[in-house]
Amino acid sequence: MQAAILSLLLLGALSEGQALHLIHLPATGNVAENSPPETSVHKFSVKLSASLSPVMPGFPLIINSSPLTEAFRVNWLSGTDFEVVTTGKEQLDFETGPHIFDLQIYVKDDVGVTDLQILTVQVTDVNEPPEFQGNLAKGLDLSIVEGANPGFLYQFEAFDPEDTRQNIPLSYFLIPSSENFTMSNNATLFSTTEFDFEAGHRSYHFVVEVRDSQGLKASTALRINIVNINDEVPRFTSPRRVYRIPEELGPGTIVANITAEDPDDKGFTSFLLYSITTVNSYFMINQLTGTIHVARRLNRDAGELRQNPAISLEVLVRDRPFGGQENRKQITFIVEDINDNPSTCTKFTFSIMVPERAAKGTLLLDLNKFCFDDDSEAPNNQFNFTTPSGVGSSGRFLQDPAGSGKIVLIGDLDYENPSNLAAGNKYTVIIQVQDVAPPYYKNNIYIYILTSPENEFPLVFDSPSYVFAVSELSPARTRIGQVHATDKDLPQGDIVYSISTGGASLQYPNIFWINPQTGELQLVTKADYETSPVHILRVQATNSEDSSSVTVTVNILEENDEKPICTPNSYFLAIPVDLKVGTNIQNFKLTCTDLDSSPRSFRYSIGPGNINRHFTFSPNAGSNVTSLLLATRFDYVSGLDKIWNYKLLVYITDDNLLSGRKRAGALVETGTVTLSISVIPRPTTVVTTTPRPRVTYQILRKNVYSPSAWYVPFVITLGSVLLLGLLVSLIVLLAKAIYRHCPRKTGKHRTSLVKKGEMKDAKRELVVETIQMNTVFDGEAKDPVTGAIYEFNSKSGARRWKDPLTQMPKWKESRPQEAVTGEGTKPPGGSDKERDGLSSKAQAEDAGPGSRNQDGRPSTPKERNPALKSQVSPKLHPEK
Repeated sequence: MQAAILSLLLLGALSEGQALHLIHLPATGNVAENSPPETSVHKFSVKLSASLSPVMPGFPLIINSSPLTEAFRVNWLSGTDFEVVTTGKEQLDFETGPHIFDLQIYVKDDVGVTDLQILTVQVTDVNEPPEFQGNLAKGLDLSIVEGANPGFLYQFEAFDPEDTRQNIPLSYFLIPSSENFTMSNNATLFSTTEFDFEAGHRSYHFVVEVRDSQGLKASTALRINIVNINDEVPRFTSPRRVYRIPEELGPGTIVANITAEDPDDKGFTSFLLYSITTVNSYFMINQLTGTIHVARRLNRDAGELRQNPAISLEVLVRDRPFGGQENRKQITFIVEDINDNPSTCTKFTFSIMVPERAAKGTLLLDLNKFCFDDDSEAPNNQFNFTTPSGVGSSGRFLQDPAGSGKIVLIGDLDYENPSNLAAGNKYTVIIQVQDVAPPYYKNNIYIYILTSPENEFPLVFDSPSYVFAVSELSPARTRIGQVHATDKDLPQGDIVYSISTGGASLQYPNIFWINPQTGELQLVTKADYETSPVHILRVQATNSEDSSSVTVTVNILEENDEKPICTPNSYFLAIPVDLKVGTNIQNFKLTCTDLDSSPRSFRYSIGPGNINRHFTFSPNAGSNVTSLLLATRFDYVSGLDKIWNYKLLVYITDDNLLSGRKRAGALVETGTVTLSISVIPRPTTVVTTTPRPRVTYQILRKNVYSPSAWYVPFVITLGSVLLLGLLVSLIVLLAKAIYRHCPRKTGKHRTSLVKKGEMKDAKRELVVETIQMNTVFDGEAKDPVTGAIYEFNSKSGARRWKDPLTQMPKWKESRPQEAVTGEGTKPPGGSDKERDGLSSKAQAEDAGPGSRNQDGRPSTPKERNPALKSQVSPKLHPEK
């Protein structure tokens, strides 16, 4: 099996030069946490196979990652060059996410040749500012009840990914400082004074700021409100206590207005509740306003009022429906006698709404439906109406016929008519109802006539369309233009402007905002000419009756606002000290792009770090691709050069096509690239000024399995099956060997070696098997059947009969571990008779005192051992 694997590896090594291959992989790349999308992580190339078949579209790609992530993808650069960049779909967070990602990059060409390599991406930590968690980041509103004791208010807490993990405390500040509040070192907010809602401030505004150990900070808004509590008694403000009222006032007539104030609600609308505690049926009070109305007829000439015209009431004022503070006041109404039963009406005030296009002669009001006289006989129950009068009523309204109480329209009520506008389109008609008999009691009737406007004119814009222009460099809130719409209908309603469609971008749902009152169009954010040079908006104007829309075209004026972007953005180079002048250093090239400038406008220059001008770019202008060259040789021997590591800052400016005079006023953008160059001295060169830096190269090699090598898993599986079969066979053989060589446990029931009456002529064998568990018999007992005495071991349960004739010989007791198992073997110093007794004794002990015979009764020692009954023991014959 090992030979097969070695053969496959040798075959893969021989064909490696002919197969598709990923260059610069496997490798390790670094990326900072929170990197934006399209951040470069690692560049690599694809070496085509011997057939020169191109890479299939969509390849190379990341087929798997550990752990799983969508934060990376492969971008095509040029030819067979590719790079791994961030996607922005997942945020790379060093504190909460994985630190290392293993990306499996898979490539395949048109003929099916593939390769798979691993790119290890390490996420590096970046210091982040602290932040307030949850809703605390949006601001905090606290409330303090007036009169509360100074003390703890709130415990602030912020989170910093770096300092919190290292248990470094954050610093908290209250801005601005206040003598009423203080912030402790552990972010605890305290109040230092007692607050009074009526006498002091009712709210305080602060900013809570938190800073980490590196000086980064975050802040949140804090508003502290002082809560008013009910601790003051309402006070009456109406001093009058006695009211004189005439009789026969109509129900609902206001006869008094009781007013009070609550010091707790000073400066605000007072929500006091009024009530009358005295039981009465003549008056009622409005619980919200305190006005007292007539509840029923006050007839001075009948009933209880004839005896006592004074009515006393107690008015109660409270600041809440249940509980709270309250106050009481006594008032008295005196009902005075008048000439009653006049002509009257159900109401004396009328309000009529008339459309502005109502026809002349329209009946507006018939007063006969509302007025009457309770007198029962003429002429006391007869009445008429006087001639109407009032401001603005002349020439517009008339009583027809005279004295009938029928008010008709005789003039024009056009809402837009200047004369009607002067009157405010509101007219008052005053008419009197009076008795035709003395004392000619009269009542005034007030008729308020209001003109109802109608929609006669449409809402239109001043222009059928609008065209505006704005520079793409204009900041947010820049004024673009203004639209205006008018409606000739009066009264003029508020016109509201809005953008119904258009103005969206990739980042914002709408980059324009229109003032809903003035129609002024402004920028929400900068517009981008490269994304959308023209925006077509649909602006809608709406009032309470109509709506209208107009098209607004906004042209974005192009400006140079994009910086050149070059790849790579940073790079490390190592060059020998004796490199020839004019050599392209490690074939390094910069490839630059600019969204709003031509490649011919690029100009390359090297800023600080190019000591002795050793490095230059060629071409240095007019191209988007340039190479890094060695301009002058290094001279460390004479001391001209003293540093071995160069940090170059390369500037890429898009002003190459501008003349010197135009550059001063033109918009110019500059991109930067950072290059680190290490000069490697010759082995014989000794530099005494600065020790040469030590560069250690670590090459990571990994054996990556290729799916195309199908035979590898087949060989591995086959070898595993064979090895498993060999292991099973060895286990079976071991079990058999153990079974053959290890003795089996002696059975519980044994048969006698020689059956009764059976004699063999062949060689006799005497087998005596002795199992001795414990030779100490520490107890005696009497068999209840035979009455014989036997000894027993209390631990093992072994028993033996206590009979001098059957006692074990001394040699047996002295060597308890020996057993007679061979032919012709004699115990030392023993005779055949002693052996017969030993055999009989062993059989008797084996039977035990509890054995029974065939009849089921307890057997005697002789019955349990036939050898004892016959007193004949088999003789041992010597081996022939």
